[in-house]
Amino acid sequence: MSKDNNQKDYKPTLNLPETDFPMRGNLPNREPKQVEQWLSDDLYQTVREHMAGRPKFILHDGPPYANGNIHIGHAVNKVLKDMIVKSKGLSGFDAPFVPGWDCHGLPIELNVEKKKGKVGQKIGATEFRQECRNYAQKQVDGQMADFQRLGVMADWKKPYLTKDFKFEADEIRALAKIIENGHLVKGTKPVYWSVGGRSALAEAEVEYENKRSKSIDVRFKVIDEAAFFERCHHVEDHTGEGPLSVVIWTTTPWTLPANQAVSINPELEYSVVQVEGENGPERLFLAEAMIKDAMDRWGFDKYKVIAYGRGEQFDLIRLQHPFYERIVPLILGEHVTTDAGTGCVHTAPGHGVEDFEVGKKYDLEVDCPVDNNGNYVAGTPIFEGENVLKVDDHVLEVLKEHHSLVHIEIIEHSYPHCWRTKTPLIFRATPQWFISMEAAGLRDNAIKAIPAVEWVPEWGQNRIEGMIEGRPDWCISRQRFWGVPITIFIHKVTGEMHPNTVELMQKVAEMVEEKSIDAWYDLDVAEFLGDDAENYEQVTDILDVWFDSGISHQTVLKEREELSAPADLYLEGSDQHRGWFQSSLLTALATDGEAPYKQVLTHGFTVDKDGKKMSKSKGNVIAPQDISNKYGADILRLWISAADYRYEMTVSDEIISRTADAYRRIRNTGRFLLANINGFNPVTDMVAYDDLLPLDKWAIGFAAKLQEEILEAYESYNFLDIYQKVTHFCSIELGAFYLDVIKDRQYTCKSDGLARRSAQTALYHIVEAMTRWIAPILSFTAEELWREIPGERAKTVFVSEWYTGLTALDESTEMNSAYWAKMMEVRSAVSKQLEGLRNEKVIKGSLTAQVTLYAEDTLYAEIAKLSEELRFVLITSEAKVLPAGEKTDAAIESEMAGLWVEATATEHAKCARCWHHREEVGSIEGHEDLCQRCVDNTEGSGETRHFA
Repeated sequence: MSKDNNQKDYKPTLNLPETDFPMRGNLPNREPKQVEQWLSDDLYQTVREHMAGRPKFILHDGPPYANGNIHIGHAVNKVLKDMIVKSKGLSGFDAPFVPGWDCHGLPIELNVEKKKGKVGQKIGATEFRQECRNYAQKQVDGQMADFQRLGVMADWKKPYLTKDFKFEADEIRALAKIIENGHLVKGTKPVYWSVGGRSALAEAEVEYENKRSKSIDVRFKVIDEAAFFERCHHVEDHTGEGPLSVVIWTTTPWTLPANQAVSINPELEYSVVQVEGENGPERLFLAEAMIKDAMDRWGFDKYKVIAYGRGEQFDLIRLQHPFYERIVPLILGEHVTTDAGTGCVHTAPGHGVEDFEVGKKYDLEVDCPVDNNGNYVAGTPIFEGENVLKVDDHVLEVLKEHHSLVHIEIIEHSYPHCWRTKTPLIFRATPQWFISMEAAGLRDNAIKAIPAVEWVPEWGQNRIEGMIEGRPDWCISRQRFWGVPITIFIHKVTGEMHPNTVELMQKVAEMVEEKSIDAWYDLDVAEFLGDDAENYEQVTDILDVWFDSGISHQTVLKEREELSAPADLYLEGSDQHRGWFQSSLLTALATDGEAPYKQVLTHGFTVDKDGKKMSKSKGNVIAPQDISNKYGADILRLWISAADYRYEMTVSDEIISRTADAYRRIRNTGRFLLANINGFNPVTDMVAYDDLLPLDKWAIGFAAKLQEEILEAYESYNFLDIYQKVTHFCSIELGAFYLDVIKDRQYTCKSDGLARRSAQTALYHIVEAMTRWIAPILSFTAEELWREIPGERAKTVFVSEWYTGLTALDESTEMNSAYWAKMMEVRSAVSKQLEGLRNEKVIKGSLTAQVTLYAEDTLYAEIAKLSEELRFVLITSEAKVLPAGEKTDAAIESEMAGLWVEATATEHAKCARCWHHREEVGSIEGHEDLCQRCVDNTEGSGETRHFA
């Protein structure tokens, strides 16, 4: 309140708001200090000690890969987990959270190779593994600091790292269980092979990117034409001439040296087509359904079918390989379709899973003339030593020389790439170790286990079921140096595992726990195996990194005293149905026969404002570090809560800026609450509930109902709902109504009078509750608020539980929730009329107006209940309500049904203290510049409020 030069200064008589809680968050500067404080105070351990003995809630952390800075996807994932863990603590659970990191694997190897060289060339294997350990630890330290900066509360002192000796040892013990249960098999099968990484890959390590490939159609000449035509139906009066060939289509010319057959579908109809081309007349065999497309592609305008038959009629017809002196059969395979090509499929069992499977039925040779580096091995005719990723042009030359090439064109198609090296993959048949999906019923067990888990969203169940039903055996062996070794001995002649494998692995695990995985490589086999040593050799392959993380239910959940299995929740991105969710499920069933989780929650990926995936090459990356440095981590956390994480999450500078606006609304609401309970002692100044003013009871009751909804939303991980409810509460029920209405009462009423204390009591209850509501999301801001709330309290909000001081409003009373909702509607209608007068410069502000309302029967009765206090609800200097029948021509119909508003500028003088324009101002002796209630509040016992 201000004063004119000749007026007395009434500011000291007012209860003006005051708080140390700043309006400006200054989060980029303030938050790092809070992080330091949390770490210094060991917040995580403090919370654990406080929560000891309560029911447990276990959210198991899927480990990010220890390589590079965290990106926005990492931030989303870890903050979502943090929100859940903190909300569970407030719900009365002991919710420990042990963060993890994936520390083995190819990317770390490649980075160390760049700096130290390849094993055997510039560095020994033992030293190389130590360099990998060091590199991984450096990455962990960097990422950990980034997660801490985001306000994530976790056991940072004791994270789980897959490179820890104990973890590696327990992983070996878990593998021993899997072997004991009959799930591990060895076989030579085509697997994804990374030429860039020189190792096999599992399905989960494959990404699909667009690739330009040479698409070719190739002739396989029929050797015995007479035998072939004996199996055909012939078209009358249609004879043919020229060479007879079966035509295949492929986009991998480099696999032709390994060709062992051509597959056709036994159920499809096939035709022999007479054509005339550059080389004269010839007859081409292909699927009937593909004739038109093929003829168009090959440029044959004139053609005719001269013979036909079902695929099953041509089984074992002999064909000539297109450039080798090799005879290959025509075989039957149900995998052949007419989606593309010719309906005749080039079959190389060493380079394709379907080729391998159909080849087994025909006992075809599994020929894979390609080494670990992607080069054709010594003795490969024509192409020896050439790299498969560079050989296509040479293959085409050879095909042309042999007149075997029908057509070539360049196509762009989706092709598998290595997720780490980003290079195209090949299929390559090599001896590998597999977790079999069939040998001990793993697939069936998985299909049975999936429905018992709660999948959020529900479509997650269908997704993982489909993947389990169709997945091949899991190749878990890798031909690299940095990883947990497959610590088994195999017979030098038979290749069988040592009969005491499980017991031997337990001994190796003890050694690894003490000395790291180096103990396996340093092992004296003769000493370890005794007389068996000369018959057995060590396996040198290492385990797939997805096995590392997938087995963490054994190595972490069952090994850490504060944790337990199965976990209550696994939470990761939606791509993990084929990754961690699946590897965890399969290893858990293979070891203990039960799923590792009770509930699985997935979130979508982050995309830019155009819905595009973020990448450095596109220049559309928004880093979480940049958001924290510019806006603050709480803004990032609020955006994560505001995005519907079930789908793609759009992030842009504009969206983050809008989120910052929403944050300021919440922060300023908290500041208002604190500023108006300054000096309030909840022990001595709290007003008993029954003595509170009806408006204050409503505010508390509204908060109580809202808290029920917020707690339900936390329980269902619906953070968007929480964001919307809290921001709406701050903006509408509080900001646009309650806090606006009580300002006058707060500032002008007697400081220790019931009118003010009643409002302060409501504000106290609301700030106690709201601070807890936002704590899981706006952790820094909640902690800041917590320190400023009056009364004795714990050092941190994170050892508290949801506030129990809120009282539900008795809806049987006259001034119930519906009543105050109607009064809010009345106030809104009046405010719009006053806004028009303000724009027309009839009034300066609402306190310079006097209002008469005209209302129809029921509404009139409702408004009239407020009596003289209607003006405080409308924030006008004078207000009254009359029946609608008495309305004047000056009354304007409002947007609210049954309500008319007549508003004019007041003619009365302004009270120098409360700024209300009242008739008595200037007539009170000794207080000529005050209204009567201000005299009562400064000189008397204080005004009495009954409603608002």
